[in-house]
Amino acid sequence: MAGLRLMAVHAHPDDEASKGAATMARYAAEGVRVLVETCTGGERGDILNPAMDRPDITADLPAVRRREMARAADILGVDHHWLGFVDSGLPEGDPLPPLPEGCFALVDDDEATEALVRRIREFRPHVMITYDENGGYPHPDHLKVHSASMAAYEAAADPTRYPETGEPWAIAKVYYTHGFPKSRLQLLDDELYARDGVRHFEEFLSRWGDRPDIMERVTTRVECAGYFEQRNSALLAHATQIDPNGWFFAAPVEMQQRVWPTEEFELAASRVGSPDLGEGQYEADLFEGVDPHVDVPVGPSTSEDPR
Repeated sequence: MAGLRLMAVHAHPDDEASKGAATMARYAAEGVRVLVETCTGGERGDILNPAMDRPDITADLPAVRRREMARAADILGVDHHWLGFVDSGLPEGDPLPPLPEGCFALVDDDEATEALVRRIREFRPHVMITYDENGGYPHPDHLKVHSASMAAYEAAADPTRYPETGEPWAIAKVYYTHGFPKSRLQLLDDELYARDGVRHFEEFLSRWGDRPDIMERVTTRVECAGYFEQRNSALLAHATQIDPNGWFFAAPVEMQQRVWPTEEFELAASRVGSPDLGEGQYEADLFEGVDPHVDVPVGPSTSEDPR
């Protein structure tokens, strides 16, 4: 795997630890250079761990979250860079309040795209991970990550776009990360119920409603069970955001490894073709079809929709 490079674009510190973290840790351990690009500092995030809801933490939250991110990146064995935009917060209420001035979600699309194109041309990833058109969930920063990522995927390969940001680079493949398939949570909930008679994920699953399981869109399942402990440790490093006694950790690692040993992705764009898979078949490697010794030709409109 030496010579391959993977960029994961995320909205806030902690997103990298809950979406594709074990996959990144596996690839890093196998010699892939992995870079997490965090678009905002998470400055407006709530403190979700009661033990960390203290005056000294709230007074210095931006710096605290930067330290948490550094620990998580070290645990996963990945490189990390802040893109430099400001957290938009999650608006709540009816009607929703306006987004704060200067936040990432309100940044001009061209500015966000250019910033990410610069990073792509510097790092030159073969594969990029980002969010789908729903942002994974509809946080305004997650939606912005999707639009900026897909625009930058196209623009970075086009010599006529943002020429001052460096030499053009064509990313071979883009994947959406799908961290929470309903079927995965249901399997774990059933296992936990059989063990102790408690439905640990019942409330979460009850909010699913009639929405389809995201597994219907999954094209790629990466076996990474050996890195689930690292995933948990990286998530716990974000102590302001993660309650160690919360539902996320209800299923022990051994159970997760046995019941669902993969992380799920959707091939969203490819310049190197897409696998010919039958029903119920999946890719097993994000770098399938990628040769680190052969650069993808640059130029506009060189990608294809694999779906």
